[in-house]
Amino acid sequence: MTHSISVGIDALAFAGPAAYVDLSDLAKARGVDPAKFTKGLGQHRMAIASPCEDTVTMAVESGAQAVRAFGIDPDEIGTLIVGTETGVDHSKPVAVYVHDLLGLNERCRTFETKHACYGAMAGLTASMDWIASGRARGRKALVIASDIASYGLGTPGEPTQGAGAVAMVVSEKPRLLRIQPRTIGDYTRQVMDFWRPLYSKYALADGHYSIQCYLDALRGARLDAVGERHDLLAGLSACLYHVPFVKMAFKAHQRELEMELGHALNKAEASTWQQLVESYERRCAPWLTLNADIGNIYTGSLFLSLIDLLRQAGADMAGEDISLFSYGSGCGATYCLGRIVEGAGDWRAALDPGEELAKRRRLGIAEYESLVRAGEQADRCETLDPFDYGLAGGLYYTGTRNDRRHYERG
Repeated sequence: MTHSISVGIDALAFAGPAAYVDLSDLAKARGVDPAKFTKGLGQHRMAIASPCEDTVTMAVESGAQAVRAFGIDPDEIGTLIVGTETGVDHSKPVAVYVHDLLGLNERCRTFETKHACYGAMAGLTASMDWIASGRARGRKALVIASDIASYGLGTPGEPTQGAGAVAMVVSEKPRLLRIQPRTIGDYTRQVMDFWRPLYSKYALADGHYSIQCYLDALRGARLDAVGERHDLLAGLSACLYHVPFVKMAFKAHQRELEMELGHALNKAEASTWQQLVESYERRCAPWLTLNADIGNIYTGSLFLSLIDLLRQAGADMAGEDISLFSYGSGCGATYCLGRIVEGAGDWRAALDPGEELAKRRRLGIAEYESLVRAGEQADRCETLDPFDYGLAGGLYYTGTRNDRRHYERG
């Protein structure tokens, strides 16, 4: 794979809530076999945000971590884009709050992108175009995916919740992943597979239809990126996908292999099914441990897998090619190829969130349900005290007074 210009991801960081629910606890409380969640969905834990942790606070914490850990001067940031489908205002973008709280330069283009789970990929490719056009003038872009996936207590989507933010710094001299613009393919189609009306706190979804829309978009975006290739997977060391739940990656990888073989696969065809399983276990499964531990984070799910890959194999895979597929309901998608940069393994400690995840607090089901109910009213609360939720030492939402959201460090 050749590269006409060197643009890509220079820094990565994750930030998320301080608490989680173990899905075995949730399964017992809901009277179902835990294997339905842990094996059927591939999920083990899901991050749960308190009323004081929102899209803004997580975006700020991830952005600050990316800039700090990779030694980037905030004045180098000339574009800030926040991709989210769980914003805090119908008009005012999350990005403006983030810009202020990170102390970025006023000469910084700032906006929010929304297209369900596709928003961050839209921000990534837009920032690459900004750099390639010459407008950046040596500056970098900060792209942040920040979301809270919430479906309500006792609903079918409850075990596929999660929360978190992934921050990416994009530059013309990336230290982690270089992306080839000529291998970026897109797909768009108007579908009603997943949406959240203005009058609803929770999303509406047609789950089986959404999976089909996802797979159709994967086919369309890949065809736009690389055409009718029948040998692409053989040259890739990893395949990363949008993962609303971990087992979706298997379905996606199956579709890719079917495109290469030219026919559908089923378990009755032992040899080709084994080929699929072996390819998935080598190219996909190892990089899904963070997704299984954090849950669905919408716009950031794909990039959480990228963090997982780089923290585990950034050194071993230096110089090797990978694919990335982003899907957002409604729907929009992008498929692209990237190459892991030599020296990417040197940044393992800077991007690995393992230490912070180990500090999270395991919620009992009663406490979890109480947090969810409190969160439903958080936007209308005048005063919120992070201490009430066991929080300290971070940035928190502390209530809406005179119709203005307030954020403070605790």
